Amino acid sequence: MEGKLVIISAPSGAGKTTIVRHLLRNDDRLEFSISATTRKPRGTERNGIEYYFMTVDEFRKKIRNNSFVEWEEVYKDQYYGTLKSEIERIWSAGRSVLFDVDVKGGISLKKIFSGQAVSIFIMPPSVEELEKRLNARATDSPEKIRMRVEKAKEEIKLAESFDYIVVNDILEKAQDEVFRIVRDFLAS
Repeated sequence: MEGKLVIISAPSGAGKTTIVRHLLRNDDRLEFSISATTRKPRGTERNGIEYYFMTVDEFRKKIRNNSFVEWEEVYKDQYYGTLKSEIERIWSAGRSVLFDVDVKGGISLKKIFSGQAVSIFIMPPSVEELEKRLNARATDSPEKIRMRVEKAKEEIKLAESFDYIVVNDILEKAQDEVFRIVRDFLAS
């Protein structure tokens, strides 16, 4: 069975995970696609809940076995990808797939699934605000934050590749706008 897909992408710190959680709480037609990654868990993240955590070798083996719909080496030896089995699991449950993916992953998924998918880019109000949010999150070193900010500047240039751009300056407003876009897409 094939269903629909909702793709939410944004630079790190723009609020996409918060918006994705809002969608999951408010629309039971959606189910979160758990991505695979080689990065280490942050905080209270658990394997099989927020991500499927893998070693670099395990991830590369899945690449060779063609187990991913899409994958990306986001930083050196830090891979993220969408397992084909994850999409099949969600569709077989009669739900639509909800992705929280990096910008290149979002663009790849939209190209692969085309009209079956809606892609939404969450835009930070400014790069300065994004940097403030990353510092407030206190999960990364200053060097890692600088890397994320530089990457965000490049990702923002790709925003036009998405079906919709939603600026997350006021969280509730951004959540409502994304919810409306998704509701209308799933009803079509």
